[in-house]
Amino acid sequence: MNPSETSISIKDTTANPAPLGLLGFGMTTVLLNLHNAGLYELNSMIIGMGIFVGGIAQIIAGIEEWKKNNTFGATAFTAYGSFWITLVAIWLLPRTAMGAGLKSDEVSMGWFLLMWGLFTAFMFIGTLRLNRALQTVFGSLLILFILLAIGDFTGIKSIKVIAGIEGIFCGLSAIYTCAAQILNEVYGKTILPLGKV
Repeated sequence: MNPSETSISIKDTTANPAPLGLLGFGMTTVLLNLHNAGLYELNSMIIGMGIFVGGIAQIIAGIEEWKKNNTFGATAFTAYGSFWITLVAIWLLPRTAMGAGLKSDEVSMGWFLLMWGLFTAFMFIGTLRLNRALQTVFGSLLILFILLAIGDFTGIKSIKVIAGIEGIFCGLSAIYTCAAQILNEVYGKTILPLGKV
């Protein structure tokens, strides 16, 4: 190093954005899949959660992960946040004058879900280097997308109900991972294990 040059080290003191993204994903996933399981009809609560908590909050978490140089977290949260906003658009656009004739049929929705399953499959492979909690989230999400796609392709309603039950588990696993990251950091020790690899 040239004697006239100075080396500067910057310490990252920003908070971990992953719990926000996991919470947004988990809560919205549970609420949508309670609908898929048949507990209630699609309603404005799910749409509101899809736009603001599942969508915008996850995208914010993804942008913050990007600033932390975490490609996995940035891609996951930004992509799944965009998924929720897209899903709400798919539901609402056909109700507008502009999109009245553009309603998606079950086959197109099957392909939509299958493509998200493909994305989730390689993200799941990425979790094999992370921890068991994230493996559970992404593994169960992969199963959820496959079940939902099969349900749309076949039109068999019982598959959607099974997917709903499995999706509740997926969402709860994300909420658990969120809680573990927060509580473990606050207490400075393992309160809820993440299952290190």
